[in-house]
Amino acid sequence: MAGMTPPVRVLVVDDDALVRAGLTMMLDGADGIAIVGEAADGDEVPAAADAHAPDVVLMDLRMPRVDGITATRRLRARPRPPEIIVLTTFDTDENILHALRAGASGFLLKDTPPARIAEAVRQVADGEPILSPQITRRLMDRVAVQAGAFARAKAALAALSPREHDVVVAIAQGHNNTEIARVLNMTLATVKTHVSHILTKLDLDNRTQLALLAHDAGV
Repeated sequence: MAGMTPPVRVLVVDDDALVRAGLTMMLDGADGIAIVGEAADGDEVPAAADAHAPDVVLMDLRMPRVDGITATRRLRARPRPPEIIVLTTFDTDENILHALRAGASGFLLKDTPPARIAEAVRQVADGEPILSPQITRRLMDRVAVQAGAFARAKAALAALSPREHDVVVAIAQGHNNTEIARVLNMTLATVKTHVSHILTKLDLDNRTQLALLAHDAGV
């Protein structure tokens, strides 16, 4: 119908056919979500993305030919890539961090309730990461600042305006856009514009990578 928001198009990637079927059954037709395709391994993701033009990909972590981290990195390197949620049974800090570094917008366990997965899909499609501030801080605390990383991160952030720097600090503290708007006395639209400009300036994929950069810089 005219004026209706189109559903979020989702591609399910998992080597277990039962998992794919279960996710499709749980999510397809959920409020604002449409499952548009499936892939059984990471090497099938590029063709599936071309065929189905998903907005969000639910990506398994461990697959026999091409793992989810590699598939995520390759997909995020393409023009106008979809958002990616890694959905797995393996929740080690190392796996989470590798997924985020590869460009994933979030990380969920497969036993997450269906309603929460659906909420996460809508959230990342709207440009918001799905990790809680607590998990983000936990990961950032584990990132060892390598030789030269501090200087590179500081130099990158130096390219930002003072107001953009304020937004980066708020993101690093785990605030969402609505909270940033309130704390910095901005409109929500202005916050979203700042975030978009910052990501473009710094050549980053998403807010979580920005928060990790801020951590490297000691912000």
